[in-house]
Amino acid sequence: MGSILLGGSARAEPPIRSPEDAACRLEARAKVFSAPNPGGLQIEDVGRQIYFACMKRISPASAQPVRRSGRRHRQRHRRH
Repeated sequence: MGSILLGGSARAEPPIRSPEDAACRLEARAKVFSAPNPGGLQIEDVGRQIYFACMKRISPASAQPVRRSGRRHRQRHRRH
C-alpha cells in the first residue's frame, strides 16, 4: 500500500520561488477545469498556460524598477 502512495503518478512540483509564483499556482489550480480548451490540450498544458499568463500579467509590475523621466544629471558640489 505504501509503494502505491510513494510511487504513484503524482508529479512533484518545483519549490515556490516567490509570492507571485504561489499566487499564480493557486490561480491555475482554481481555473484549470473551468477554462475553455478548444484545442483539446491535456489538463497539465491548460494549467501551464494559465500559470504563465498569470506570471506575465503579475511580473512586469513587480519586476521592473520605477523609471524616472528625463535624463539623470550628475550633481556638482560647490566649493566653499
